[in-house]
Amino acid sequence: MDPIRNPYAPGAGQRPPELAGRDEQLHAFDVTLERVARGRPERSVVLTGLRGVGKTVLLNALRSAAVRAHWGTGKLEARPDQPLRRPLSAALHMAVRELGHPQPDEVAQVLGVIKAFAQRESGPGSGSAAGGRVAGRGSSTGGRGSAAGGAGRLRDRWSVGIDVPAVTGRADSGDIEIDLVELLSDVGGLAADRGVGVAIFIDEMQDLGADDVSALCAAAHEISQSGLPVVIVGAGLPHLPAVLSASKSYSERLFRYSRIDRLDVEAASVALTAPAAEEGASWAPEALWEMYAVTAGYPYFVQAYGKAVWDVAVGPEISADDVRMAAPEAEAELAVGFFGSRYERATPAEREYLRAMAEAAYAEGPWSDPGSAAYSSKLSIELDSVPTSAVASVLGKKPQSLSPARDSLMKKGLVYSSERGQIAFTVPHFGRYLRTHPD
Repeated sequence: MDPIRNPYAPGAGQRPPELAGRDEQLHAFDVTLERVARGRPERSVVLTGLRGVGKTVLLNALRSAAVRAHWGTGKLEARPDQPLRRPLSAALHMAVRELGHPQPDEVAQVLGVIKAFAQRESGPGSGSAAGGRVAGRGSSTGGRGSAAGGAGRLRDRWSVGIDVPAVTGRADSGDIEIDLVELLSDVGGLAADRGVGVAIFIDEMQDLGADDVSALCAAAHEISQSGLPVVIVGAGLPHLPAVLSASKSYSERLFRYSRIDRLDVEAASVALTAPAAEEGASWAPEALWEMYAVTAGYPYFVQAYGKAVWDVAVGPEISADDVRMAAPEAEAELAVGFFGSRYERATPAEREYLRAMAEAAYAEGPWSDPGSAAYSSKLSIELDSVPTSAVASVLGKKPQSLSPARDSLMKKGLVYSSERGQIAFTVPHFGRYLRTHPD
């Protein structure tokens, strides 16, 4: 079939032509927007899930819903080497512009507060640097020792793009928690004047520094008690709830958590058939089953295989043979772009740990039994997690000796621990990739 008309989109964060299986989250957020705009109490939202399940796509869809509701919106992607002030200031700047407030003086006042917040150089104990790890790394928010002067000069050179003077005495104390409460209060008040709200969308939220997470939770708590129309929508890996809970115990009640998982058979089929129908093509029922067998319903895999199958199929009906013919090409592309690129980020010691995890997951899974149905499955589902002791057993080492490799892999976002003594891949089917692709 014509590759130019190929409707499938296996891009990072790229919205597929049919956002299947997410109606529940979209409807719940519409309710949240309406309740907050009417002054009703509502929690902020946190989306969690593995890589490739469509968290970023859904985050963007929720932002689009807020824009349609005439809210002010801004988005940022958290990074482990960047404090919160700059990216959050840019996001709030955009949100204020989207509000279209009719009083220029009031808008200028709030923009001045945002500018003051962004340019505030952090001092000792201010908490705007991520646990002290990132101060001085090209940031306007602080430095280490003698680097403080250099940080100040960086602040002077950097512009937030706000063409009003910074306000003095508001959101500029240097304490990120105090400043964030004042900042969101002013922005929320501006939105309340318009009878709408402000929504801030944070991708990769688990990468925020510990002090920034604490400040964000405290500010969201204060804003919700004040009844101001400000909502935070975060997305991150499965251990994000644990990160938030470790920061503030009340975060369990502060956010509405939504686990974004793989699609069921029906939703995966809709994701394939609806775009094909728009191009005058169809999928045979057995082809849809074959696709589910190889993708397990993970949205990124559905799009990647769908694109490869379309390009090899004669059509207009796509058959199971087309899926089998295209599978090697799709797997090769995933091996390089989805799995391989992540594996290349690991050091030799970390790779050894990853491979031991894969072996441990395989040894303890139901597919390790030759008599089980899972043993002959084309694409087995990995265990949710494996004991760190099992990984150590595979390597013949003590668990304590493997802590540096494990901790480094967690910082790189390749593995996560949802509970003590357990470890899991952040990427679905990473274990299968490692078992079938030796070094």
